[in-house]
Amino acid sequence: MERESRSERSKHWRGVIGEQEASGKSVREFCREQGVAEHAFYWWRRRLSEEKPVSFALVEARPAKFELALSSGEVLRIAPDVESLRLVFEALRAAR
Repeated sequence: MERESRSERSKHWRGVIGEQEASGKSVREFCREQGVAEHAFYWWRRRLSEEKPVSFALVEARPAKFELALSSGEVLRIAPDVESLRLVFEALRAAR
């Protein structure tokens, strides 16, 4: 028998808890009717309420440049593409 993943179990219990809340029935009555162990319902409800919500941030992609400050005081502004970076690293290796 294949075990459910943790996220699948969490998703299942979020659904069960949501159904109970929408039903307007007491937890005891809902669990009895659904064949759900009351102690498991309370355990999952507490566990899921303790999870921190996921938040997202909008990140805008803008053309950027890397800056490399040289010991001479000069600053190199390098485009952030692979070819430009490869050329800079090759030049730095050659200058050693």
